[in-house]
Amino acid sequence: MATSSDETPNAPVTEPIPAGRPSAPPSTLPPSSAPADLTEPARPKSTRPTRISGTWVAVLVAIVVLIFLLVFILQNLGSTTIHFLWGEFSLPLGVALLFGAIGGALLVAVVGAARILQLRRQAKRLTARPATSSPARRES
Repeated sequence: MATSSDETPNAPVTEPIPAGRPSAPPSTLPPSSAPADLTEPARPKSTRPTRISGTWVAVLVAIVVLIFLLVFILQNLGSTTIHFLWGEFSLPLGVALLFGAIGGALLVAVVGAARILQLRRQAKRLTARPATSSPARRES
């Protein structure tokens, strides 16, 4: 009587063992409603982030920043004399720094808006201008 150890070949097996997932148990559903691939478990579809969800994240971050800013201003209420051009006035230090930050943000916004307008005008000119050269010829 031959046993399974007697039937094993002496030469090493050179064929690779196929890598795969263990097969799922057989389906009891009728063939028409069974999924096409039973070896892969059903995954819930992930939803893409929307603009509204991005807005909510931005609002939450802004609230946290404003809370830190309020704490900063409340901790720096000591009065400071501000000299600007020909004027001299007294403000709490936290408020003076807030005004400085707002001024810097406005300056960046104005420069950014000017650059956006410049790029829009340039794009409008390029789309309105008819092509003067043939498509096969490239300018360098």
